[in-house]
Amino acid sequence: MIQGLGIATVWTFDQQRTKAFFTEKLDFVVRSEVAMGEMTWVTVGAKEQEGVELALMSLDGPGLDPESAEALRKLVGKGVMGAGAFRTDDCRGDYETFRARGVEFVQEPQERPYGIEAIFRDDSGNWYSLTQRSDELDFSKDWA
Repeated sequence: MIQGLGIATVWTFDQQRTKAFFTEKLDFVVRSEVAMGEMTWVTVGAKEQEGVELALMSLDGPGLDPESAEALRKLVGKGVMGAGAFRTDDCRGDYETFRARGVEFVQEPQERPYGIEAIFRDDSGNWYSLTQRSDELDFSKDWA
């Protein structure tokens, strides 16, 4: 029986640079870093959330045929790959902290029906939602 999500893939042009992005700019921790022949298995995760990891997968690593690798490189490079949504208890505060550390935001914090959300990119161009959930979701507003 499935018990939940354990690992999600984040495609990266440079594993070590992306590891530094997550650990130095977002305060994540390295969960694993193991040499496996031609590749290195690197995962990171939020300090406060055990059991969920992001696998930082190289776009030129094994397991991808050349055509698929090129298609992924183009999509990641264009910045159209959404890699997930991170929960926070202070979207505006984290926005200021992360922005001061050099994180590129493509949307500053905005009110949404579900809370406050900002959107940022990692060093490869993948985008993420930074979301502070509202205690009371208001679906009566026109959010268009």
